[in-house]
This record gives sequence, structure tokens and C-alpha cells, in this order.
Amino acid sequence: MIQYPNIDPVIFRIGPLALRWYGLMYVFGFASSYLLAVHQLKKKAWKIDRAQLDDLYFYLILGLILGGRLGYILFYNLSFYLANPLEVFVLWHGGMSFHGGLIGAFLTGYVIIRKRGLKFFEAADLIIPTCPPGLMFGRIGNFINGELFGKPSTAPWAMVFPQGGEAARHPSQLYEAGLEGLVLFAILWIYKDRKKREGDVLALFLMLYGAFRIICELFREPDAQVGYILGILSMGQILSLFMVGLGVFLKYAHPKG
Repeated sequence: MIQYPNIDPVIFRIGPLALRWYGLMYVFGFASSYLLAVHQLKKKAWKIDRAQLDDLYFYLILGLILGGRLGYILFYNLSFYLANPLEVFVLWHGGMSFHGGLIGAFLTGYVIIRKRGLKFFEAADLIIPTCPPGLMFGRIGNFINGELFGKPSTAPWAMVFPQGGEAARHPSQLYEAGLEGLVLFAILWIYKDRKKREGDVLALFLMLYGAFRIICELFREPDAQVGYILGILSMGQILSLFMVGLGVFLKYAHPKG
């Protein structure tokens, strides 16, 4: 068993305001994605210029945050928020869903890309390879918060999380940071220059993230208020299965330009 590094989730406070590691990880995630996208613009001829990219990122970030919050409410804790509607706006209490954020970013991005007269799949293939580092930072933020921990384990690297009782558990946040973050980034970054047609990078992201998330969920403690659907699948696995299906459709059935 490894000692859990009990890091204070608050970096510093100024009166009632607090800078938290989790929020800073979001900043790191957005910044890394944007800088990698700008780097790609300099290396290859795209039909998207820097001003259009800046505009697009503003709406993508907005859609991701709103979608992530609404996704958590709808997929994971609807009854609580129906009983406590003001908690919807208390973001610092936690409660963000990756799948909801993806849907929100997808919808806002699609609308803005179409309005600007850009090609959707080209824009998606530019931005999607830059997303995994943000996912990695987000999972590191979960680890620092001591939340979304894994199932009880006897593995030598298991940890006792402050909110997880006395049992040593899988540090599943780090599994996700590595698999959905570093490994997925390496694959997509290499594949983006070898794709056969526009949209293939998006399709591969959907398939691989969905598969990696399904695997990681095998080690992760399901949300207490949700548990297992039909006694076997977590909510994250069900949503990820839809991602894999959509990725397969985009890769093999959808006619892309």
C-alpha cells in the first residue's frame, strides 16, 4: 500500500475567494489544448485561421462547462438537484460529467463552425488530438480532491483515500489520467498525420476514449447515488458504449468529405 499524498485542494485563499487545484487543472487543460491547436496551425495549411480558432475556443469552453454541469445533473444526480435547485449554480461543490461536457462542446462547436462557414470534420480533426492532455489534468484534479477513487484493492500501489473509508483502493483517477490522457494523446497525435480522410481522428477518439473509459471503470467505485445499471454496468460505461458506437459509425458508415 502507498500513502495517499493528502494535498490541500485549496492552493490559497484571499478572504472568501479560494484558488483550488481542480479549477487550475481546468485552466491547464484549456491552455494546453489551445496551444497545441495553434501549433498545428503553424505546421500545416488549414482552412481555419487564428482569429477563427480563438472564436471557436471561446464557445467550445462555454459549451464544455455548461454541458459538463448539465450532464452531471441529468446522468448522475437529478433527484438531488430537483430537491436543491440552487445547488445547480454552486460549481465549487463539484459535479461535472465528461460525457455531458463532450456533448456540450460538440453541439456549440457544430453550430459555430457551420455559422462561420468552416468544415466541421476538418475543425474537429484539428482540435480533437489536443483534448487528452486536458483529460489528464482533470483526472489529476480528481486525485488531488480525493474523489472518484477506485474499488478496494490489495495491489501494492493501492491507497487509502480520506473520503473512501479504511479500505485501500485503486487510484483509478491516475489510471484514467494515464490511459485516457497520455496514451490517448500519443495515439491521436501520431494518427492525425496518417489519417485517410477528414473525420477519422474524431472517430478514433470516440472509439478509443470510450474503450479506455470502459476499462478504467472496472477499477473505479461507481457513484453511490447511481450504482450499477442492471447490476453490471456503471453509468460511465453505458455512456462510453454510445461513444464507441458513434465512433464506429463515423469511421465506417458515415460519408465524410
